[in-house]
Amino acid sequence: MTRTRRLTITLVLNLALVAAQVVFGVVARSTALLSDAGHNLTDVAALLLSLVAVRMALRPRSAVRSYGNHRATILAALATAGMITAVTVAIVVLGIERLARPQPVEAGVVIVVAAVALAVNTVAAIVLRDRSADLNMRSGVLHMAGDALSSAVVLGSGAVMAAFPSATWVDPVAALAVAVLIVVQAGAIFKSSVGVLLESTPPDVDLGALMEEMVGVDGVSEVHDLHVWSLSSEVRVLSAHLVLTGHPTLEQAQAVGDVVKQAIAQPFSISHSTLELECERCVEGEDDPCLMDGELPGRDPVHVHH
Repeated sequence: MTRTRRLTITLVLNLALVAAQVVFGVVARSTALLSDAGHNLTDVAALLLSLVAVRMALRPRSAVRSYGNHRATILAALATAGMITAVTVAIVVLGIERLARPQPVEAGVVIVVAAVALAVNTVAAIVLRDRSADLNMRSGVLHMAGDALSSAVVLGSGAVMAAFPSATWVDPVAALAVAVLIVVQAGAIFKSSVGVLLESTPPDVDLGALMEEMVGVDGVSEVHDLHVWSLSSEVRVLSAHLVLTGHPTLEQAQAVGDVVKQAIAQPFSISHSTLELECERCVEGEDDPCLMDGELPGRDPVHVHH
């Protein structure tokens, strides 16, 4: 199943769920149900953004966007985190107000609707899970899993109120618990998105191990000015300077560069490599527009003698 279809199915499920939660949340006078509806409403917006982002990422690259539109998925994930944060504030305000002025809640309605929401969110999480590293899709799965958990919290609060009708404080407390779950979701997505946008080294890439792999190729004596960053959660880019042994011909140098690219492509998930091949190390002391040399902090460039 394509990502577009996965997102479309999940979007339809969540739209129907939000409508049901709002209607029955008002009928049952349940803050927890309304907070869960708000949570799911942010997911509707998030899924819509994700769907648009996936379609944009599939567009071919152009002269204007020579790397394509891969960052669209990251921007969608970041916008999602912002929307989730805004909704969380509203949920907290409503929850605190209901704690101060508790109201009787129709526990039976809360239980039924929360159980349906739990089932829908679980199905949606399974539909979205495509086992890819795409942050956009992963954030969608995370949303659905978080929604399922929040629905379980609301279901639990309904069960408590059914057993103890006077425990009206359980409903707003459940709403605040849902808010905490939302904050955790938003924080994880925000951190990952900002890391990509700031072109940070991917967290699972060990630059030391990467350098060792590169200098392990016959014909490479040193690696410096190494940079690894992500265009999206699935597309990684590398640039580096390689000092080659001896004085190879252009054809020989290109052959060594090709071997290096092949050596690092799969183990480090590098999609695109740009290598500058040198017979002697480039001049030291030149101004670096990035204000860094790209070498590991506290380490000398990696050398090898073949």
